[in-house]
Amino acid sequence: MKLGFLTACLPGEPLDGIAGWAAGQSFAALEVSADHHLAEVGPLRLPVSAIGYYQNLLHHDVAERDRIHDMLRRCVDAAAELGCPLVGTFIGRDITRTVAENLRLAEDVLPPLVAYAKDRGVVFVVENCPMEGWHPDGYPANLAYSPELWRWMAGLGFFLNFDPSHLVWLGIDPVVALREHLDLVKHVQAKDVEIDPGARNRFGVFGQLVDKPSPWVSGWWRYRVPGLGEVDWRRLIDVLYEGGYDGVVSIEHEDPVWSGTPERVRQGLVLAQRTLAPLMV
Repeated sequence: MKLGFLTACLPGEPLDGIAGWAAGQSFAALEVSADHHLAEVGPLRLPVSAIGYYQNLLHHDVAERDRIHDMLRRCVDAAAELGCPLVGTFIGRDITRTVAENLRLAEDVLPPLVAYAKDRGVVFVVENCPMEGWHPDGYPANLAYSPELWRWMAGLGFFLNFDPSHLVWLGIDPVVALREHLDLVKHVQAKDVEIDPGARNRFGVFGQLVDKPSPWVSGWWRYRVPGLGEVDWRRLIDVLYEGGYDGVVSIEHEDPVWSGTPERVRQGLVLAQRTLAPLMV
């Protein structure tokens, strides 16, 4: 296994500079954020583990959905040119339709994207994030959030960019979920989550409703860098090794404590590296 990170945490920094710093810190790969760095993709000092374009492939606005699909095809083209086998994304959800209707919609509109990628030697990997901020009431807006749907998703040709942090606050044991779906995991994102049980008792699992400062604020949990939350990284990495996973573990830095400036973000990445690197041989 190799340790890398997603470049979205340094949106204003040039990709070449990020790669130089990462190589100097002994990171082994970069997951390149298409929203921030796709135009800069070229020869780098580090391999690209995946190109990440995390948007709603089932957006209710058809014109916007078409734009997203066009951009995803551009990401596939860039990945193929780099010899990178993976493009990260979401399944998403049309929030005007039921889950059952969304499943049928996905089965109708997503296969051409999978075929386009397959023709170019690229596979889609989907992060299992609920994307609750896309829904007006904070409910899941990315069908890939639920292990119940992972094999349905794989049947369409979308595999897992496994992120344990989301499972923890959903009440799912990430180690168990990983062990049962190792054959679907093509990429791993390393993010942690900090739980406030007292606040959960007040707001419930769906989170704060009144005077909510942001669609992405639950009021009872927040993302942290690996080692500062609830995820048992020792057991998780062990399961990956036991299952024969030999790909990249990519730190997804969304920790509000270690954010605010590029220097602070880099410190957060180093903290995450100190937790994960000793577990990876």
